[in-house]
Amino acid sequence: MWKVAMSEEVGKALQSVVDRVNQAATRRPKTLPAVSPRLVAVSKTKPPDMVVEAYRQGQRNFGENYVNELVDKASDPLILASCPDIKWHFIGHLQKNNVNKLLGVPNLFLVETVDSVKLADRVNSSWQRLRGASMQRLKIMVQINTSGEQSKHGLPPEDTVNTVKHIVSQCSALHFLGLMTIGRYGYDLSLGPNPDFQMLLSRRQEVCDNLKLPMEEVELSMGMSTDFEHAIEVGSTNVRVGSVIFGNREYPNSAANTPNPSPGPSPAPSPEKTSKTVSEEAAKKMQHLTVSGQ
Repeated sequence: MWKVAMSEEVGKALQSVVDRVNQAATRRPKTLPAVSPRLVAVSKTKPPDMVVEAYRQGQRNFGENYVNELVDKASDPLILASCPDIKWHFIGHLQKNNVNKLLGVPNLFLVETVDSVKLADRVNSSWQRLRGASMQRLKIMVQINTSGEQSKHGLPPEDTVNTVKHIVSQCSALHFLGLMTIGRYGYDLSLGPNPDFQMLLSRRQEVCDNLKLPMEEVELSMGMSTDFEHAIEVGSTNVRVGSVIFGNREYPNSAANTPNPSPGPSPAPSPEKTSKTVSEEAAKKMQHLTVSGQ
């Protein structure tokens, strides 16, 4: 009975999000590249059964924040047997000592969070070593800290062009797919387009101008459960949506029991960890937002 109820809930929620993604894409200014947005279903803390159910409903791209959880989930016998065409996105902070573990994940499609030249070099050399001479290049995105918050990972915006230039020219095993940001949580959309999204748009323009890349070949990963429609309207080609599809997450009793415990500063909140209030308020304001063509 639980599985029947879960199937109906996941199916309805997923279809609703797909519809909203498609509708938002029709509202984009014609000046933006006509790239169909990719929906990444963030399955963090959710069991393999729910991933399989979303896959059965037609979803193919799934995102995880923690390397260990992604390794476990991607290697789960149920997912391996039921989801042959699944595409895994890594959307959390990647530490250099976890690179080899991550790159061994079956059906790894995209690493969205390369945030330094050193990390790019490590991923490049590890992918060459693990996959051999005949390997396909690994798709990666460069993460930018557009909000300037110390709690968030990502490159300073002014380092974007040089980092991408290094990856394109020096990392032969990597395929640069685009730029990614998390941005500030709870931005009030009644104030106008999200400045973090506008920042990512401007950095893409700089990258394209400097490296002579077609704009439609440089994707933008921005937008989550509370603001993915607005993100698509202003140019996002890749949105990361979790709780709206799978329901609110249940975390362990204490912070000490959450995945990836590590000493030092508290890690940045996950791209999906926002309050219900923020989500509801943002959704209301989004309905009245007029999107500029910039």
